[in-house]
Amino acid sequence: MISLRRVTAPVLLIALCASLIRAQDLSSYRDFQFGMDLGMVAMQAGMNPAEAKTLHQRPALIQELWWQRSFGTSSPQADPIREVVFSFCGGALFRMVVSYDRFGTEGLTDEEMIETISARYGPAVRPVGVIVLFSSSTVYNDHEEVIARWEDSHYSYNLYRSSNQPTFGLLIFSKRLDALAQTAIAQAIQSDNQAAPQR
Repeated sequence: MISLRRVTAPVLLIALCASLIRAQDLSSYRDFQFGMDLGMVAMQAGMNPAEAKTLHQRPALIQELWWQRSFGTSSPQADPIREVVFSFCGGALFRMVVSYDRFGTEGLTDEEMIETISARYGPAVRPVGVIVLFSSSTVYNDHEEVIARWEDSHYSYNLYRSSNQPTFGLLIFSKRLDALAQTAIAQAIQSDNQAAPQR
């Protein structure tokens, strides 16, 4: 008897590969290019730019736009992405956090996910004990341990297995834009902390 895992895993791997192959290099994921403005990302995601949440206004505008797959639009096997959080600094896309659907990746091992992504981006680096943060908010500041990484001098793709749910995610960012954003976020937090006693 053929197990469900033996049938589902190859279908998911094909779906993941198909989405990764569309990307020409690390500067974009699917149709989303780092540096794109909020309006263009929202349009391509089928969203309204007004749905973006402002996290910080000074010294740079930091915003997040959350996209979720609508119920019934596609199955997890056809498109395993459940949601994407797009982060913007001064209106420019600097980071994406891609969360895969638990039913689309159910039964897959770390090695199978790494092998699938490596088919597009080449051999992965296996960082030991590397933790990544993926929220620009001071309230919601989740983090995960990286199980594999693909990067060049400009961009970084970090695969993790969620510690809260039985699923995988991919943190993708522009190193240059992320550095600018992190500096702005740190300054905003410092300003907020200094202003707190006066409130």
